[in-house]
Amino acid sequence: MTDLTVLGLETSCDETAAAVVRLDGDGRVNVLSSVIASQIAEHAPYGGVVPEIAARAHVESIDAIAAQAMREAGVGYGDLSGVAATAGPGLVGGVMVGLSFGKAVALARGLPLIAVNHLEGHAVSAKLAADLPYPFLLLLVSGGHCQLLSVEGVGEARRLGSTIDDAAGEAFDKIAKTLGLPYPGGPALEQLAEGGDPERFPLPRALLGRKDCDFSFSGLKTAAARLAEGLTTEAERRDLAASVQAAIARQLAERSDRAMALYAQAHGGRDLRFVVAGGVAANRTVRARLDETAAARGFSFTAPPLAYCTDNAAMIALAGAERLARGEAHPLDAAARPRWPLDEAAALASPTHTPGRKGAKA
Repeated sequence: MTDLTVLGLETSCDETAAAVVRLDGDGRVNVLSSVIASQIAEHAPYGGVVPEIAARAHVESIDAIAAQAMREAGVGYGDLSGVAATAGPGLVGGVMVGLSFGKAVALARGLPLIAVNHLEGHAVSAKLAADLPYPFLLLLVSGGHCQLLSVEGVGEARRLGSTIDDAAGEAFDKIAKTLGLPYPGGPALEQLAEGGDPERFPLPRALLGRKDCDFSFSGLKTAAARLAEGLTTEAERRDLAASVQAAIARQLAERSDRAMALYAQAHGGRDLRFVVAGGVAANRTVRARLDETAAARGFSFTAPPLAYCTDNAAMIALAGAERLARGEAHPLDAAARPRWPLDEAAALASPTHTPGRKGAKA
């Protein structure tokens, strides 16, 4: 395989990001640049992401962010092997901005376009800083997604479990809001939880009678909101934050433990690698609990550096480079997709959400 240098673009939610990644012929990954423009200030007054504001901000900044990424990488458009852009899932107005920009670059420079599944970007994000061969067991956990997948290779992911209602990151953010914490809620709740008593408030444990690997956080979210209404002291708020964080980490670990058992059985006890990716992977309590669970099952544990846990374009560039290495590219009429499951067969055969019902995008 020859060296591949790919420009990645990510605009699926509230970060406008561009990066240049080089995938060497021997499989080594080099992040030449990674630029992220956060929209926290724009969305903070509303306590969450406003799709129209996000899309407008992407339009205003994508050109400058891409130019900065190219400049920091020290490359020109003539040095690129291809351009990769998130094509979904996500807020479709934002997705269209990055994908359209990527199409324009591909058309103007005669480069192949790779329309990347945002979830596949998260799936390979740990490879940005670690030698991580396929296959591996992946826990993808963020504000919009919570699922366990057996990742056998590029484009080969089999779903073992998914949330049946809310994602873990959404639970963090919504509970943080009931506690009066600023947006984004997840990091604010983690900060508040420091020094709190994680056993102070008993919180519900979902799906205990089920033998599958699915998740549910809606009951926890409702119970925590009700408890938050009766708090009167800062110590109580701190203890509830710690209890919520511990409850989410516990459920993620319990379901991952079940998935590890299934994965180990399917792989004959070989290739026991466990990877956690997505924004919630940045939470230290969650990381520690999952690391302990992996060690108990004899799995190695890998998580991306904190900079690559949340949405970024380096992961999109790498996912695009891996597909380009296999000779894959997409036509310039590739569509933006608000929903795009990694395991489309499982999503069709056993959907976690019926049409018209709110819930995780995958």
